[in-house]
Amino acid sequence: MSAAHILHLGVKELRSLARDTVMVVLMIHAFSLAIYTAATAIPESLHKAPIAVVDEDRSPLSQRLVDAFYPPTFLTPVLITREQMDARMDAGLDTFALDIPPGFQRDALAGRSPTVQLNVDATRMSQAFIGSAYIQSIVTREARTFLAGHEVEVAPPVDLAQRLRFNPSGNQTWFGAVMETINNITMLSIILTGAALIREREHGTVEHLLAMPVTPLEIMAAKLWSMGLVVLVAAGLSLVLVTQGLLNVPIEGSLPLFLAGTVLHLFATTSTGIFLGTVARSMPHFGMLILLVLLPMEILSGGMTPRESMPDIVRTIMLAAPTTHFVTMAQAILFRGAGFSVVWPQFAALALIGAVLSSFSLARFRKALATMA
Repeated sequence: MSAAHILHLGVKELRSLARDTVMVVLMIHAFSLAIYTAATAIPESLHKAPIAVVDEDRSPLSQRLVDAFYPPTFLTPVLITREQMDARMDAGLDTFALDIPPGFQRDALAGRSPTVQLNVDATRMSQAFIGSAYIQSIVTREARTFLAGHEVEVAPPVDLAQRLRFNPSGNQTWFGAVMETINNITMLSIILTGAALIREREHGTVEHLLAMPVTPLEIMAAKLWSMGLVVLVAAGLSLVLVTQGLLNVPIEGSLPLFLAGTVLHLFATTSTGIFLGTVARSMPHFGMLILLVLLPMEILSGGMTPRESMPDIVRTIMLAAPTTHFVTMAQAILFRGAGFSVVWPQFAALALIGAVLSSFSLARFRKALATMA
């Protein structure tokens, strides 16, 4: 194996990528606008949520509850009757409908703990789950304040001292930006290497390579280092310029350590891209294979849903996927500031998985080149 051949072929791959406008635009978008959108699209607080109130008590306490819902968190509450409540929910006019029963203030002053019913349109997912907690907090706070003014003894609640580790402000932007970067590293590394191989087959340049004094291992190694380098540089710049610079998301751990782990991950994913590129006969076929492989790798890696919530068989199978170990490593380094002494098992797993995948890919690549010759 000649290092000069690998370097020369890798430079050729970089030049070919630079001439592919679609791939360049996709890469720029994936590490800039896509990350910004993923970080900011998820609402962190409730904003202008429509709410209706059925006030069957008509008391100072019930009016106090109605007045507690005001813009910009909620739209001005609409007072409706119980008969209108279901119809308005069915029509999608209200996300929340609060039903205050008759005798609510009387029962509260008597210490009988009356129940207030909250109806939620759960199809509006972001508003529904955030808003339910908001409304519960508002109702509890206003009732406690009202009863305290009337010298009604209220049982003190348990005082929960909450400490948010690694994200003190509970800012969802932190998680969204970093996880989108992690997902795009996997996606682009597979796409770029597989597309590079298919592009050569479609343009007829594979025959030129076969006529040169190079081995399949040198051709594959050139594609791996060139496409991996592009993704690595783009990811590093994205973390510094977009995540830290534009979004002000702090990176707790060592960026060089994360990039070192990313190199091992890219070794595995670019090998996967080569394998898929040898299986696919065209770009559309390659796109279908990407969906079959990439979606499970990202969804079941632990980045979207905690692995502890998955069935045991799924957790066991996903240990063979590089994304599982990469997500664990990236979260430990970037979120919790972990050092190599903590993440070395993930480094070892990525190196092992990369070696296995590259061996399979090389065997498949040799067979594919033999059929093209």
